[in-house]
Amino acid sequence: MKQQLLKKAELVDAVAEKMKSAVSLVVVDSRGLTVEQDTVLRRNLREAGVELKVIKNSILKRAAQKAGLEGLEDLFVGPSAVAFSTEDVVAPAKIVFDFAKEAEALEIKGGAIEGAVSSKEEITALATLPNREGLLSMLLSVLQAPVRDFAYAVKAVAEAKEDDAA
Repeated sequence: MKQQLLKKAELVDAVAEKMKSAVSLVVVDSRGLTVEQDTVLRRNLREAGVELKVIKNSILKRAAQKAGLEGLEDLFVGPSAVAFSTEDVVAPAKIVFDFAKEAEALEIKGGAIEGAVSSKEEITALATLPNREGLLSMLLSVLQAPVRDFAYAVKAVAEAKEDDAA
């Protein structure tokens, strides 16, 4: 009995540490997914450096409290799986959201983004943002626009002076 309690305490500590080190985590209900769908989802997440774990709700609740994620324990009702990402904030939300479009059995419950508990709506909003590369290319195009416009203006002035000289 004492041995079991120690193992559970170690598991709670490990999950709490995983929650603390995650830049984002998404809680889902994957009940109703076929084995094939589950395999594809896990593969997609793994390729993005995201880990999907199915853990007992009692362990998840204690770990969330220990990790200081107040309110997250409310999501741990019914079957729960948690996608943890330590690198990309958007990846778990985007992959789960995109996969849920095809697999209606997958339901996003909520999650946490950089240590703040987030609702289902906030996770969905995060999922619809472009990824890091997309955001960087948007930023680059915004930064290039004034330079490009200036270059066009200089070219127009130069062409106008050439026409006057001719």
